[in-house]
This record gives sequence, C-alpha cells and structure tokens, in this order.
Amino acid sequence: MSDRISHECGLAVVRLLKPLDWYREEHGDSLWGLRRLFLLMEKQHNRGQDGAGIGAVRFDMPAGERYLSRLRSAKRNPIERLFDTVMKPLRNLSMEKIDALSGLDLKRRMPHLGELMLGHLRYGTHGGRTITACHPYLRKNIVASRNLAVAGNFNLTNSKLLFEELMEYGLDPVGDSDTQVVLEKIGYYLDREHEHLAATMGPGSFQALEGRELAETVSTELDLVRVLRNAADRFDGGYVFASIVGNGDLLVCRDPAGIRPAFLYRDDTVVSVASERAALVTAFNVEPDAIEEIPPAHALEVKRNGAIRIEPFIEPLPVRKCTFERIYFSRGNDRDIYRERKRLGANLAERVLEAIDWNIDDTVFGFIPNTAETAFAGLREEINAVLRRRNGEELWKRIEAGTVTRGDVDRLIRTRARSEKVAHKDQRLRTFITHDAARRDLVSHVYDVTRGTITDGDTLVVVDDSIVRGTTLRESIITMLSRLSPRRIVVVSSAPPIMYPDCYGIDMSQLGRFIAFEAAVTLIRDAGEADLLDEVEARCIEQADLAPERMKNHVAAIYDRFPLETLSARVADLIRSDRLEWSGEIEMVYQDLAGLHEAMPGHTGDWYFTGDYPTPGGYRVLNTAYLNWRKNDERRAY
Repeated sequence: MSDRISHECGLAVVRLLKPLDWYREEHGDSLWGLRRLFLLMEKQHNRGQDGAGIGAVRFDMPAGERYLSRLRSAKRNPIERLFDTVMKPLRNLSMEKIDALSGLDLKRRMPHLGELMLGHLRYGTHGGRTITACHPYLRKNIVASRNLAVAGNFNLTNSKLLFEELMEYGLDPVGDSDTQVVLEKIGYYLDREHEHLAATMGPGSFQALEGRELAETVSTELDLVRVLRNAADRFDGGYVFASIVGNGDLLVCRDPAGIRPAFLYRDDTVVSVASERAALVTAFNVEPDAIEEIPPAHALEVKRNGAIRIEPFIEPLPVRKCTFERIYFSRGNDRDIYRERKRLGANLAERVLEAIDWNIDDTVFGFIPNTAETAFAGLREEINAVLRRRNGEELWKRIEAGTVTRGDVDRLIRTRARSEKVAHKDQRLRTFITHDAARRDLVSHVYDVTRGTITDGDTLVVVDDSIVRGTTLRESIITMLSRLSPRRIVVVSSAPPIMYPDCYGIDMSQLGRFIAFEAAVTLIRDAGEADLLDEVEARCIEQADLAPERMKNHVAAIYDRFPLETLSARVADLIRSDRLEWSGEIEMVYQDLAGLHEAMPGHTGDWYFTGDYPTPGGYRVLNTAYLNWRKNDERRAY
C-alpha cells in the first residue's frame, strides 16, 4: 500500500508450562520463554510501529514481592527499548553467572520475566503517540486474582455505549477508549465472580472456608470464560484480546465473526498465541500445520495449574475474516497468505494484457511498494503462462500448415514479460518542512527511480497491493515514475477499490478521503445527478437514530451508478497531479470482487469493497461517516 494508513495492532502471549529451571536444563537457557516473546514481537513488527508493551506474571513469588508487572514504550524502536530494559539487570553478569541463577533468583532480578508473559505492538488507530495509549492496560487490586492486564488487536464500534453501561454500574472509569472499556468491563465481572464464589464457599456456606484457604480456593475456581460471557455480550466490533490475571490465569478471545485473526501453538511445555501464524512458526521452529486457529466466538483459558480449555463464550456470527489481513497487513511469508497474494496478481493477468493491447514487447512490469512484490510475482507468472499457451497454439498451427520459420520459433518461444526494479523507497527521508509547496517537493522524492529501465515508447505497468487515498500516488509515485518518460503508466491494484470505512481495526473512517469515493462523487456531479447525494444524505438522516440492527447501506447508491471500468478511469484522472509536466497516459486497473473471492475463498470480510459489514455497528459508522462528509466534519465516525 503506497498510502500510509494505520495498521493492525499485534498480540503475543507466552505461557510456560514448566518451571524456568526446566528450560535451562532442556534448552540451555533460563530465558527461553522471554526470548520467544521477543521473537514473536519482532516477527510481528509490521503490525506496530508507534509503541509496544509487555506484561508478566511471576509464579510463586514470596509474600510481599511484586508478581504482576508492566512495561511500555512509545519511543522510537519500542521493542528494542523494552527488552533492553528487561535485560538490564543481567547486563554486567557473565553467561556462567546467569546460568548459575535459579529461576526464583532470576525473577527477583528481572521483574518482567515470568511464566506468563504478554506482549503488544501498537499502531495507533486513534489518539496520539503516547505511552498511555500503549497496551497492556492494567487494573490493580491488593488481591492477586483481582489484578488484571489487558492487551489486544481490536476496535469496538459501540465503546461509548459500553462506557455508559459502566457508569450505570456505579463505576467511575477514567477514559472511554475501547481498550479502557474492555478492561473495566472484564474487571467488573471478575469482581462479581469473586463475590459469587466467596458467597458460595465462604463462612455460612456449605464449605465454610475462611481467610487464606478461601482466597486460594476462589482463585482456583475462577471461571474466566464465564466472566467473559457476561462482559462481552454487547461488544460490537472486531477483536482479539488477551487478559492475564495476577494469580497466573490467562484468557484469550476472538470476536464472533472471526474478523481479527488469532493463532495458537501448544505442546507439553508452552502455550503461545499470536496475531500471525508465521510468527509462531518461526519462534518455535515448527511446521505451519502445528499452528491452530482459535475459532471465532471462542475463548482460550489456561489456568494457573496448566489446565487448558477452548470453548465458546458468545453466539457466533457468520464468519467474516478480514481480507485486508491477507492483502496487506500480515507478513507475506505465511504459506497461505503468500499463495493468496500471488493469486490476486495472477487473476489480473488477462485484464492487464488487454490494457496494454497485448503489446508485451513494449511493456515493462514493476511494483511499488515492496508489499506488492508477491502480487507482482503472481501477475508476471500468469502473464508468461498465458503467453506460452497462446504462442504454443500459434506455433502448432504454423507447423500444421507447414509455414513455420526459424524466426517464428525464436519469437514465439522467447516472448515473455519484461520486469524491472523501477522504483526504490528511501525509508528514512522525512518531510521536515511544513510549507505545502516545499513539503510536496520532498514527498515527490520519497521514491526514486532506476533510470535506463524504460525506453521511448514503453508502457510501464506498476503493481500496488491496494489504494486507499491515492495521495502518495498523486504527490509522489506518478511524479517519480514519469521521470522515466514512459509512453503510458498503468497502475494495477491487487485489491478492489476501497469504497467504505473500516471500524474494526484500522483508521479508515473518513469516507471523503477515499479516492474511489471522490471518483464516484465527481462522476455523479459531472453527470448532473448531484441530487443523488442529497437523497443519500436524507436517507442517512432518517435512520440516524435507529438501532444499528435496523440501518441500511444507503451510500451504495452512489457507487451503483457506475461500472468498475468507469470508476477506474476517473481514479486515473484523479491521481494525475496538476503540477505533473509529463503528458503521457495514466490508466488504472483494479481487482474485481470475483478475483478477490477466488484468491481467498476462506476470507469473506470484504466490507472495505462492498459495504457489507459483519456487525450492525459497521452500518452506524458508515452512516455517520457520510453525514460527516456532507458537513465537512473530519472527526472519526465512531
């Protein structure tokens, strides 16, 4: 994606099932679990670049010593900073001295080393780049089993409503972010669970337990899945979050539509969860088939004694796994994601060949940015396969007719797509000047070209994985590519046009910023049909006070007026800067929905492209986003 948008956050959990001393004997490393956490976070670095945090529960600490800890950073290179801090107490010790320390001695020296460890990578969807916005969030109590830390990858569409519920409970939470709401909702029902268990097992009950014995029994009998059922019954959104409790219990859950991903690795020594399968495969050096997917609407609970269960906590919805996870967010070295991205590119081959009039000899293929490389590889391979089939049929016909020449053979066998590394991105170039003209000049140099890769008369085909706002294309990429002086530039998106806001994980709630929406609106106005925009506004106003379950997508009427080809042509017009001196043609080729669904049949979360939202809250966000656009209101739509 050449446009900068906020990414999905990432989650990492490591629960050791053996004492630390066991890992020293088995793996030669008492810090083996901590290093798995570090690997999981680094291998998901793509999901978080403006903050990170870790939490840990240390088992069997002597009375009076801290057992639950948290560490966060919103500075540059946050993962490195976190683990530098974690390892600081061992900095002056030799490996021999470290190996001689018992597990308890290590934990006493290292407050963030534990048997249960939680890591989070933040790429903010809302709010500033501050340490207070970094997960995990913490809820403290003098009772170990009432201490709670929560981190996750989620956005809730109805966090304000849930906050009001907390107020009705008689609570006074500080902050109304969805993370704070999740923490307080779970915390509230965790307290209720304690009260229920104490009443049924304490003085005056059949068991008549008191004091330490009662506290330990309550801690053992805590049912975190039951807590979650009560807390999450009205959550609307896409979410995966993990909760660690001060007594050593762990809870991980996934939303009922499976919007956000969650993967699990377990054996008899460790239980680990991450947002991406590839990270677990690498961290534990196992085959992909060893990794489980936590089912939608299910929770994973690991008790302090190591007992594991996975069971439903909420009624499931139709599964709508997010397609953007596959197109862009997740690491491309996941086996299935790699294949899907190649297929996305392959599905565009015929349309790209039509766009260049099958003139393969005068066409150069490339990609920008690097995240589009796999789709580009699929496109190139499929184009070459199409050419081989076509040329083979022509060659056979000439052989049968007895008209084949040596030149024919050479031409038909050697014809293939010509690819070049046409563009490079300078990752560290910063636009430190705020004056608009000067800033645009710097932006146009974020990418650089490989001169000499294009000759006069060539068409340049560049593959992007997806296009959201088109700003980078207009202000930087097209300007940069025009320096190669191609006859024509064809921009190919491996994803369909992004038409609708997202409210389940990424910051794309401002409808007017989508270049596809801008294109549709300009087409409507050019056609003299601006009344349609008024009609859609009226319908949105009419349903503004309805429950989300009764809302409909009225914005679709704007897009339904035009076929994909017409919309694509207008987008091509819009990504041409007024300051562009190059006079060549620009053409836009988008993936269609059929190609998207064929490439990833198991992932139907396509609301970005269709407006078919997986939860009712999505329609409320869309409604608000359109009304905000009509009022020139730049606020977040949820």
